[in-house]
Amino acid sequence: MLSEELHLSDQDLLMAADGELSTRRSEQVRVHLAGCWDCRARMAAVEGTIADFARAHRQVLDSQLPPVAGPRALLRAQLAELAAQPKAATWRRFFQFTGAARAVAYVCLAACVALAAGLLLFRHSGVSQTNLPVAFEGNAVPDHNLTPGATRRIAISDVCAMPHEEVIRDVPTSVRQEVFQEYGIANARAKDYEIDFLIAPGLGGVEDIHNLWPEPYTSPMWNAHVKDDLEEHLHQMVCAGKVDLSTAQNDIATNWIAAYKKYFHTDKPLAERSYLLFAISPHPL
Repeated sequence: MLSEELHLSDQDLLMAADGELSTRRSEQVRVHLAGCWDCRARMAAVEGTIADFARAHRQVLDSQLPPVAGPRALLRAQLAELAAQPKAATWRRFFQFTGAARAVAYVCLAACVALAAGLLLFRHSGVSQTNLPVAFEGNAVPDHNLTPGATRRIAISDVCAMPHEEVIRDVPTSVRQEVFQEYGIANARAKDYEIDFLIAPGLGGVEDIHNLWPEPYTSPMWNAHVKDDLEEHLHQMVCAGKVDLSTAQNDIATNWIAAYKKYFHTDKPLAERSYLLFAISPHPL
């Protein structure tokens, strides 16, 4: 949270450095750091302290590791000796290695076998590297087999009485990880995705795995920021009686991009983004 002087708290700085902030909060912190010299200096100090600790810890561990020059030289010499032996005796001599040389040789052999097996499976799968989880990153709509949407029974009066924090609330870290696993995305960075409600809470959507998906921030046109604009716009239209709640739910669940074009009367996202106004708001979550 921001303090009364509109500076980031120590907890925010530590969680930001460790990548533990929610997607929306991380974006707020990034925007604040871009314009606040004081907080940026404190952030640099936090990161420097973490780096010093990691460096000192690594030095302690390095001093406890045995030297590798001796076993490596021994392995090289015995491999050269094996190369000069008849083929029938090669594998028998290999298993006569002792001590550290045998351990190093086994590790090398296991790594080679694992690499060959991995390449073989990868080739037979017929899938190129660009079609692994990265392929989803460019997809602006969810997989409807995984995320068809889910709602709860709620009255219009309750929808329109929801505070702004409830309308745009974030998803807990444990649920975020479950969604990433379901979509096969490993090592996801918070700045790249928003674990978003397909049907937003402000439209009666629920925090359910069938209503959540990793929406990319990095899509060049139809991204998480644009969908946030649509969600708030539909919430306002429903509360003004201009759109029926069930219609809004169905439209955004079926294809939110088509819904954006329908309700904003445009084929492209509007130039002004409400998320930019929210990011610089003096009233953070």
